[in-house]
Formats: sequence, C-alpha cells, structure tokens
Amino acid sequence: MKVADLMTRDIRACTVHESANAAARIMWEHDCGCVPVVDGHGKLAGIVTDRDICMAAYTQGISLEAIPLARVMSPKVISCSRTDELETAHHLMRTYELHRIPVADSRGRPVGILSWSDVVNRTGGELAEQAVDVAATFSAIRRRRELASAVSTNGNGAHENGSMKSPKKASSRRKKPAAEMP
Repeated sequence: MKVADLMTRDIRACTVHESANAAARIMWEHDCGCVPVVDGHGKLAGIVTDRDICMAAYTQGISLEAIPLARVMSPKVISCSRTDELETAHHLMRTYELHRIPVADSRGRPVGILSWSDVVNRTGGELAEQAVDVAATFSAIRRRRELASAVSTNGNGAHENGSMKSPKKASSRRKKPAAEMP
C-alpha cells in the first residue's frame, strides 16, 4: 500500500512569516492537529502541532497573534513521498516517534499529511496483516510519553519534591490585583 492511498490530501499550510494564531485557526477550522509551514517558495520549512502552540501560549504568556510561527515550529521536518510504501512511513514514525508525517512532492512542497490515525482508521481488514508494524509504530510513539513521565517522577507517581503536583514555573508576569471586597 502506498502513502498516497492513506494520506489526507486537503491540507492547509502557513508561511514562516505568520503567527501561531494563524496555525491555530487552521487547526480549529479544519479539525487537524498539525500544520505544515512553508517558506516563500512554498517548500516545507517546518511543522507546527497543536501541542507546540499550547506550550508556546503557556510558557510565553502572550497572545498567539504576537508569537511568530518560526519561533514555535519544528524546523527539522521528517517527510515522505506519496509514492513511498506504507512500511516506509511506519519506519519513519517509529524511528522519529511521530504521530504525523507531511507528504511532499519532488520539489519539497507539501501535498498531504499521513497521520497515525489515517493508518489505523483506513487500513480496515488489512490491519490484521500489518499488526506487527502497527504495534511497533504505536509502541515507539508512546515511548516518548512514557520516558517523559519517568523523568519527571520518582517512580511512585510523585515528583522529586514528593508532591503529586507538577512544580510551578516562575512567572515574570505581574499578578492581577485582587478584587476589593464590599
């Protein structure tokens, strides 16, 4: 099976000169979790995910309109071709622990996105035949979360300071004044 058989073709992209807000709007309007980012020639320059935008909003504490997309996108993009075999995409997803891979044409322009959901939802009856590849890819994708969780806890679910809550990050923003009580 080829990547073209499963990829989502109707994609929207942002340019590197747009804001995180532009990418968030595309994700909202088109119910997707990532947006390819292109340069001035339409070539793939990066990719931004819903998580990238959420973390930028949280850590920077400013409006998404004020956050340049170039600051939050991943500039190292792993992509595949629509003529690649599905096994190639599985290998890339496993190796780089990816949920989604942009599909680019021979000139480097995005023509689709292959997501893990596309693979699982559309392979239907063939899924049983590909169960080993599917299980290996899912295991690799999940590994990143498990490793991140293990690093942030002491093994029993508590963080290094003994608390079950995540430590609060220092904020450089001013606190709002308390409302006066009548």
